[in-house]
Amino acid sequence: MAKSDVKAPAKEAKNVPDSDKAVKTVAKADMAIADKLVQLYRLQHIDSQIDRIRIQRGELPLEVQDLEDEVAGLETRLKKLQDELGEIEAQVSDRQNQIKDAKAQIKKYEAQQAKVRNNREYDSLTKEIEFQNLEIQLAEKRIKEAKAQIEAKKSVVDESQKLLEERRKDLELKKQELDDIVAETEKEEKALQKKSDAAAKSIEERLLSAYNRIRGNARNSLAVVAVERGSCGGCFNAIPPQRQLDIASHKKIIVCEHCGRILVDDYVVERVKSEA
Repeated sequence: MAKSDVKAPAKEAKNVPDSDKAVKTVAKADMAIADKLVQLYRLQHIDSQIDRIRIQRGELPLEVQDLEDEVAGLETRLKKLQDELGEIEAQVSDRQNQIKDAKAQIKKYEAQQAKVRNNREYDSLTKEIEFQNLEIQLAEKRIKEAKAQIEAKKSVVDESQKLLEERRKDLELKKQELDDIVAETEKEEKALQKKSDAAAKSIEERLLSAYNRIRGNARNSLAVVAVERGSCGGCFNAIPPQRQLDIASHKKIIVCEHCGRILVDDYVVERVKSEA
């Protein structure tokens, strides 16, 4: 009997560490979720700083892109106009050569008329001379029309050239303005981007993919937000008290029912802020 009484406490003692181990396992699992949330919020905090730097540049990158597109379009249009102008000038030159050839033919036929032996040959040469005169008149008419087109086309070319030069100057100024802003923030942005890349590497692929997807769809590029005054820090919709408790318990990753953003509590926020 004594033997049995001695063994009982030993068995109980053996069971105590198992219970402690179970508690530690649960605590470890809870802490793992908290750590994941901290990693996600840290990445969001860094990316938001990068976003703010890019916002400082305002619409300049878009303005530069629009001007580059406009300049490219004007250059294409100007080249097309210049090609068309060259074609019309070539047509004028061809018509002038036709007139020279027709006049040479007329001289030839007139010389032959002086040597004909009968009226039939004379009339035939006369018709040829009349035909060449008609060709000269037609060519002169076409030249007159072409010259009018050339004048109109030259006016459009001059206007296009002037507009192109203005847009090139605007583009140069905008690029310089953008370069100045980039130069001021480039070092800081590169350092933050390096931190962002490092922070992203510490996050498991599944969560990182979800983060990038949510961030890409969000208007303000916020994928992870804190609960502020009982509301989502992204869409500002109220969060039920029970859900707030679930967020604070760190049992699992919880997203806003309205906007789909990942929600974190003050514990996570403070941990990230304390690193700064």
